[in-house]
Amino acid sequence: MSQQYPLKEVKGDAVCFVPGSPIFSVLMEPASFCYPRLTFLRSPYGQFGASAGSSQDLAPWPQRLVTQRWTGPVDESPPAAMSRNGYFFEESGYLKCDTDDGCEAKEETGGEELFDAVNSSIVSGDSIRFFVNVNLEVPPNATAENESAGCVLLHTSRKYLKLKNFEEEVRAHRDLDGFLARASIILDETATSLDDVLREMLKHFAEDPENMEPSCNFEKIMSTLFTDSGTPREGNGTHDVSESTGMNTQTCTSHLKFHLLSDTIQGVTATVTGVQYQQSWLCIICTIKSLQRRHVCISRLERPQNWGENSCEVRFVILVLAPPKMKSTKTATEVGRTFATMFSDITFRQKLLETKTEEEFKEALVHQRHLLTVVNQRPSAMSDGHKSHGPKPLKLHEFLNVGKGISDDIARRFPVYALDFTDGVTGNNKAIGKYITTMIFLYFACLLPSIAFGSLNDENTRGVIDVQKTIVGQCIGGLLYALFSGQPLVVLLTTAPLALYINVIRGICDDYNLDFSAFYAWIGLWNSFFLVMYSLFNFSLLMKLFKRSTEEIIALFISITFVLDAFKGIIKVFKKYYYHGRTGDSYLEKARTDAIPSLGINITFLMNSSVSRSMSLENQTGTHDVHYGRETAVLSLMLMLGTLWLGHTLYQFKKSPYLHARVREILSDCALPISVLTFSVVGSYIFKEIEMSKFNYNPSESLFVLAPVQSLSIGSVMSAMGLGFLLSMLFFIEQNIVASLTNAPENRLVKGTAYHWDLLLVALINTGLSIFGLPWIHAAFPHSPMHVRALAYVEERVENGHIYETIVSVKETRLTSLVANFLVGLSLLLLPFPLQWIPKPVLYGLFLYIALTSIDGNQLFERVALLLKEQTAYPPTHYIRRVPQRKIHYFTGLQVLQLLILCGFGMSPLPYMKMIFPLIMIGMIPIRYNLLPRIIEAKYLDAMDAEH
Repeated sequence: MSQQYPLKEVKGDAVCFVPGSPIFSVLMEPASFCYPRLTFLRSPYGQFGASAGSSQDLAPWPQRLVTQRWTGPVDESPPAAMSRNGYFFEESGYLKCDTDDGCEAKEETGGEELFDAVNSSIVSGDSIRFFVNVNLEVPPNATAENESAGCVLLHTSRKYLKLKNFEEEVRAHRDLDGFLARASIILDETATSLDDVLREMLKHFAEDPENMEPSCNFEKIMSTLFTDSGTPREGNGTHDVSESTGMNTQTCTSHLKFHLLSDTIQGVTATVTGVQYQQSWLCIICTIKSLQRRHVCISRLERPQNWGENSCEVRFVILVLAPPKMKSTKTATEVGRTFATMFSDITFRQKLLETKTEEEFKEALVHQRHLLTVVNQRPSAMSDGHKSHGPKPLKLHEFLNVGKGISDDIARRFPVYALDFTDGVTGNNKAIGKYITTMIFLYFACLLPSIAFGSLNDENTRGVIDVQKTIVGQCIGGLLYALFSGQPLVVLLTTAPLALYINVIRGICDDYNLDFSAFYAWIGLWNSFFLVMYSLFNFSLLMKLFKRSTEEIIALFISITFVLDAFKGIIKVFKKYYYHGRTGDSYLEKARTDAIPSLGINITFLMNSSVSRSMSLENQTGTHDVHYGRETAVLSLMLMLGTLWLGHTLYQFKKSPYLHARVREILSDCALPISVLTFSVVGSYIFKEIEMSKFNYNPSESLFVLAPVQSLSIGSVMSAMGLGFLLSMLFFIEQNIVASLTNAPENRLVKGTAYHWDLLLVALINTGLSIFGLPWIHAAFPHSPMHVRALAYVEERVENGHIYETIVSVKETRLTSLVANFLVGLSLLLLPFPLQWIPKPVLYGLFLYIALTSIDGNQLFERVALLLKEQTAYPPTHYIRRVPQRKIHYFTGLQVLQLLILCGFGMSPLPYMKMIFPLIMIGMIPIRYNLLPRIIEAKYLDAMDAEH
């Protein structure tokens, strides 16, 4: 008689197949402890009986394999692999199940294989783990080759999903509302195998008129729900099918298949000793191309079913079907996550077991949604209550504490001042190569705008402020700021709005016969005075009122000004050389007439001939042939677009698979200088016979001449105070917003901020620049965030098919700004040659490059782009998950309207309207806090203004 292990309080339903001997079976109920699972193989000639010691002849039964578990306390357990009196045992792991339907799984390896057995664990893409035992019968004369002939490969992966936040993610409510509108609920399903349960659920879909899918093949859906793998197998035996564990094991003479679920979601809880599985429910998700919409069916089984390891007492099955082309928040996984979050509550599952009708079942779902929403609101109100209803109110005493902000900034930054020079140079984490590439990038990023805006100021001021003075002011101001600022990653430059102001000031001086140098100096002094007052009275605290959306409107406005400056410049070139081609021909005609005055040649005939444009004048004058006209305009357009294309291509080159990663990073960091130098050579050397527009250079006799500030009357000085106040508003907003974008949380800067001290330092720097007639400078966008990006170490992650870049760390140093601005000063030695080799169209291409790279990461631009995308291409961002799509588009439209108003004032042809556009920026604060909440709920506004 076969040996058995003593049992105490045995519960279960284990069937053991024993070769040549009867077997015993034990009826089983769920127990608190599960002991080693034993697999028994029955001989083709064996018999089995209803209990130990009794036998029945059941020879007509097919050869079968049954896998079950022993439960209940056991005094002794069998070894991993053994044979006792004809019994074959294989221990393939054990489970420990808690009474709250959790299950902790631990695996132990078995001993030598006594027969061909495949013990595999499959984990779906959504945190579900299924342990599958497939035991195959081997003929007695099987060889080693036969044993490995049926081997297949099984890929296993695990992914944890976050519980859905019903308070923040609006899609959770919409998923449930959609289900309740056409609910597909099966109560007390009597089917026992997983295949039968799924077939009944699909049948319920087919019979429901509200869920009809005329082009859908449910047999195909059934096959898609499972991962079927087949391998050829030699041997002679009978056809055997078993569905006892929710999976089909089919053994034939020529083919073997095993049947596993493809994609599932199941609740798990991490503990000190392992992972506990919620085994009473199972969510199965599937993507079907032939579906037209999403479908959800919930089936409550009449009694718990044992469908394999970690699913030993399933009472609820949730089936989610969805078409593949869906918005990222509407996919089958997201819908499954909604219902899985609800079913993860054991109290809720108990209530569902007590429901009698579908209406009661629906009411339980609605009640659970309410509970999840309330539970999620409580911690949010405790931790982030000040964020959900606006910023923390500012108190008057915070502004009356004179100089406190400056002293706090110095106390915060001075202890790490020495590290700003040594980080990345000494120690283990050296970054000298990154510093060198950043210095080169920053040198060109500072020099080229100085040339461009210096040339513009030279035209607007008739040579009073020229390229040479702009470069000198940039060098001096940049060096002082790099040495003494609290945030050295901020880059100071003269910018397009400042060029607009200078042009307006020149117009006022012409209208009222004022000395430009004196009036310019007084405006700059008043501007510095107000900035000092702002810093002493801690006005930078007001920047807390500027939300992310407001900052992005202003940042996008600055990017638009770069684009407009580029197009204005190229339009001037086309007006001069393309549309007025005859004017260009007259220039050529005059040059040729002067070159051959004594020859009686019909110049008109030559001008109309194709030969005249390529005629060489070297024999007569020794000069090169220079072409004017349409070729100049076309080449200018090519240089501008070529600079943009090459710069942006190299900037994105780090994302390509070509070359080594370090080479890609260097090319990306040096994209700006490479593109500028390349197309400067193309325009000035390769096409040297075509005349190109270059910036003016008039060497100044003295760069440092004090402005005659005493020459203005009191009335003029007071009027300069008004203009200085408006200019100080521009400085205050630009300096603080750019500093805020530089210190953004996603940049992971660690050395602290210094808004008040930096504002005071900018005031002092511009005081000296105003007195000597040098152009003003302040924090520049997007150069400052680009400087941070150049010094950052970035990692990429993929989420739902979208690539996201995350900054890991940033080298916070002063060396890059110091060296770059020092090189800008040395560039005075390169005037006029070779800097005049840089054609103006290349500078216009530089403006477009700066504008294009600055919108990278701008949420306003991303949300505008959503209007042109189909929903399946929407990225899974935080606001897509938390805000209804219509609200997102409303908010985007209101932002665009504010941007248009700002552009209307800042780019108006009326000079005095340009002066007040800083006040429009300030006016965005009450719009954000008083007007927008009347149109869009405050919680949605806060979600779209969140950092991530």
